[in-house]
Amino acid sequence: MGSPKSRSSSEGAEARPAAEGYYALSIRILRYGNRGTPRADFAREVSALVLDHAGADAVELRVTEGDKVFLAETTRGPARYFRFGVSDVQRGDKGKRIPCTPDDKPVEELYRNVSQGRFEPNLPYYTPTGVFWTGDALQTPLAGSVRAGGRPPANGSPRDAGYRSWVVAPFTVGGDEVGLLALKSRRKGFFSAAEAALYGGVAQNVGIAAADRRTHGRLRERVKELTCLYGIARLSAQPTLSVEEFLRRVVALLPPAMQYPEITVARVELDGVPYATEEYQETPYELSAPVNVKNEARGSVVVGYEKEKLHYEPGVFLEEEQSLIDAVANYIGLLLERRFAEEEKAHLQKQLRHADRLATIGQLAAGVAHELNEPLASVMSFAELVQNAPGISPQASADADKILTAALHAREVVKKLLFFARQVPTIKTAVNLNDVVTKGLALLSPGLQKGNIKCEVLLASDLPAIAADGAQLQQVVVNLVVNALQAMPRGGKLVVSTRADGDCVQLTVADTGVGMSEETLANAFLPFFTTKGVGRGTGLGLSVVHGIVTGHGGVVAVTSELGRGTRFDVKLPSGGGGGGEP
Repeated sequence: MGSPKSRSSSEGAEARPAAEGYYALSIRILRYGNRGTPRADFAREVSALVLDHAGADAVELRVTEGDKVFLAETTRGPARYFRFGVSDVQRGDKGKRIPCTPDDKPVEELYRNVSQGRFEPNLPYYTPTGVFWTGDALQTPLAGSVRAGGRPPANGSPRDAGYRSWVVAPFTVGGDEVGLLALKSRRKGFFSAAEAALYGGVAQNVGIAAADRRTHGRLRERVKELTCLYGIARLSAQPTLSVEEFLRRVVALLPPAMQYPEITVARVELDGVPYATEEYQETPYELSAPVNVKNEARGSVVVGYEKEKLHYEPGVFLEEEQSLIDAVANYIGLLLERRFAEEEKAHLQKQLRHADRLATIGQLAAGVAHELNEPLASVMSFAELVQNAPGISPQASADADKILTAALHAREVVKKLLFFARQVPTIKTAVNLNDVVTKGLALLSPGLQKGNIKCEVLLASDLPAIAADGAQLQQVVVNLVVNALQAMPRGGKLVVSTRADGDCVQLTVADTGVGMSEETLANAFLPFFTTKGVGRGTGLGLSVVHGIVTGHGGVVAVTSELGRGTRFDVKLPSGGGGGGEP
């Protein structure tokens, strides 16, 4: 590139610089356009190259793109100053997009005329290609410089911050998008007509470079965005990766996909839990998209630029960057839906296996119970005969009584097995669940008053009637409450509540006891499974609950946490039909 031309006086243009210098300047601008840098960096570099070559006081570069016009200016001074901004594009003749702002400053009117080619080529301050130039803005008569239908600038001159010499060259970027290159000097007579023509050629190369930058830049941004999406796809293909770790890694992939990765911060939020880059802070320069899971808003994806690290306004984000953030948010939502569906499927499969297991055990229990019933009846009958035999010794009578007591206990166990196996006949009538709960708690009143147990009973007033065997449901209440009391040996809180739930009624028994481990939860309803010591229980209480509830067409669910307590939810279909069931 040629060195800046030297000036020896404030009046008139000096010796014309060699055209080779302008050629070298154009080559450097074209090469820089091939880098595909962000538009602000491109504008800063190009305007600096032209400023250094011309030796002017300021260079302004404007380019239209879509419905926006990007404005950049570099000024000479003790510390070179660069500003970059964005404005809505203006419409000129026949709706043409022009790189101008809507205000009525003389310079803006000049820019409108130049960008639309509204000039008379025979006027001395226009080149044949439509480049405006003047050595003294205070004396340039612009009133007659425009074609018919055009409006001359206000006040007749493009006064702007004391600049006396101007070159304003239009250029095309591609299609119907245009731009302006303006060189300004506070010295009178700084530019000549020949220089204006040469800068007109430079401006056309700026347009070519801007188009190249846009093409290369878009290609570079697409590669970055595709790399980001590919990285997310690879993460989603790792089934062992937790959701939390997946979101943390997605956050790390977002900054490199943006125009200015070195100043980009990112955050993904899910159900109120944030996953963010280090030292993340909110910034006014942000893009965001909601994360929806099954059409329900669950969080968001946010990327932004750190305000304190910006050396200039970056304008707007690329439209493709918003599309990228939308795609990432959508991808996260779909992945979560898939993960949740897989978890639900695994849970349902676990429940199905558990139900099959209980059904198999139920069949076995029913068979054993039926086989034991007849010999137990014989044992009890003969024990009673022995007791009633004449002349029996006191010792023999006491032994017969022990036999009878043991047989009665065995028969009770058999009865519970039959409940579990749903082999006990039910006599269904219209029953109010609140009445069942009240009677069951009355039977356990002495136990509830012992120890440091706080009992809270919350009975809904709008419960519909259910078709059920009241005696069996009472046993459900008693078994669940007894189980809760035994889980709180040092006291605690017991909550028994009822409520309507759609076409069901629900009974809830919750305690603040010792809780259950995962292994205990998995086996809670199995017959003879118990965590109590020897002689403290048969392990049939919850099995009976399961059998009775299932026999009534309901379901029973349990949630528990070690050291925090246990909660049983029993749901029974509502409807007050009576009648018996053999």
